[in-house]
Amino acid sequence: MPEFLAELVGTMILIIFGGGVVGGVVLKDSKAEGTGWVLITLAWGLGVTMGVYAVGSFTGAHINPAVTLGLASVGDFPWAKVPMYISAQILGAMIGAAIVFLNYLPHWRRTEDPGAKLAVFSTDPAVRSPFSNLVSEIIGTFVLLMGLQFIGANEFTEGLNPLIVGALVVAIGMSLGGATGYAINPARDLGPRIAHALLPIPGKGSSDWGYSWIPIVGPIIGGVYGAVFHQAVFGQNYTAAFWILTVIVLAIVIAAANAELKKGKTAATEAEQHIS
Repeated sequence: MPEFLAELVGTMILIIFGGGVVGGVVLKDSKAEGTGWVLITLAWGLGVTMGVYAVGSFTGAHINPAVTLGLASVGDFPWAKVPMYISAQILGAMIGAAIVFLNYLPHWRRTEDPGAKLAVFSTDPAVRSPFSNLVSEIIGTFVLLMGLQFIGANEFTEGLNPLIVGALVVAIGMSLGGATGYAINPARDLGPRIAHALLPIPGKGSSDWGYSWIPIVGPIIGGVYGAVFHQAVFGQNYTAAFWILTVIVLAIVIAAANAELKKGKTAATEAEQHIS
């Protein structure tokens, strides 16, 4: 199978499972309606597992631009192939999202909340705070890349690796995903968000492009930093990329902390004025 088609199919499978479970949980009159976060994280993990089983022998099943860029940044993947892989991943995610749309055709009309409809396709934060949301996506994808490299450094029974990778994604979702919905994959968010904008979904509302940069930029920073951090700490190879990204990540964390402190002070001042 050509590499472009393999990455497309692997990412499509991921979104069919992942977007599909969100549709089941949030869309009205689905038999899975209201079953919750645990079901969502399990299905996303299984979606990763199935995607890796499907195309891992052809491309290593990146199915995530953050993985592709992270591996390229430490010399484990050729930069010349990066645009082709990322294009395939985004297109595959769009196709997967369209399949999920078709699967739930009667339910879009029955669901009144446009936010619930968008959630089937893309992520949104539980508390909208751009710098903090960016930090959350950086952390989640940093852990993903570190975890993938930990898994790669160990020998498992043949065929078990995709299950371990899926379990890693489940763990990230359960432990860190509550803040932003854990995109940890730019294609996973961007491809379906484009599909949401293009598909004839009844009463769909905005595609929330104002937030869309966070699940792209955050995972890219976190993925590349996870790869170069692993190379630096475990391989004792402290590159310029490691130091530059360390400064960038620290600056974002400080900005997020300052923004939350200011909000806290403003809320406290307003509360005092209300009492007086």
